[in-house]
Amino acid sequence: MPVFNCKHSLAQSVESVRNQTYQDWELLLVDDGSADGTAEFALGLSGTDKRIRLLTMDSNMGAAAARNYGLEAARGRFIAFLDADDLWCPDKLQRQLDFMKERNAKLSFTGYSRFSEQGELKERVSAMAVVDYETLLKRNVIGCLTVIYDSKLIGKWPMPQLWRQHDFALWLQIIRKTGPALGLDEDLAVYRVASGSLSANKLAGALDMWCIFRQYEKLSLTKSLWYFANYAYYGIRYRLF
Repeated sequence: MPVFNCKHSLAQSVESVRNQTYQDWELLLVDDGSADGTAEFALGLSGTDKRIRLLTMDSNMGAAAARNYGLEAARGRFIAFLDADDLWCPDKLQRQLDFMKERNAKLSFTGYSRFSEQGELKERVSAMAVVDYETLLKRNVIGCLTVIYDSKLIGKWPMPQLWRQHDFALWLQIIRKTGPALGLDEDLAVYRVASGSLSANKLAGALDMWCIFRQYEKLSLTKSLWYFANYAYYGIRYRLF
């Protein structure tokens, strides 16, 4: 869990992990150079449960770097992601791990809900049954807070060093190399939309998308334009409808 100046929301996010019906987990809090007392607060949380560990970065390096720092220290087989302002439903891990073992899934994701900062439900996001590489190139239909991948089957995969869209870039790399992701269409997490968040900067996000197509996935100019057009279309459609 990347942690940066999030003292106001961190306790709830951590509590959503502690409340899991599946109890054999470890939670790595990676402080990314917080300057508001978050690191000290996170240290206090880690002292309440031996399954919670605090790792600290020397300076603010961004969420991708923080996730990768945590990934290096992770000791478990299954790698999951949660931001410090989002929540997991109590049976998220149990339901998803059962699903993965039943389907022999390498990478899985679930449905989730989007809420405003004021607690208003904005949208319920469903999970497609199967997401292959071509489908994912058109738009990111995989919520980072819902993903689990099996490092025993595919190894550990660090996030590409992008300030935004690094999760999307990672899903593309994994799916291109290891095959489709499988979706469990159950509402098992809560994404809290924060004003001023990285994902809220649409122009910067669009530039990162172009970088992913051209530099990371090395698509031709024609294919890059086609998939970028799809990205823009779905983005506009989402805001309108």
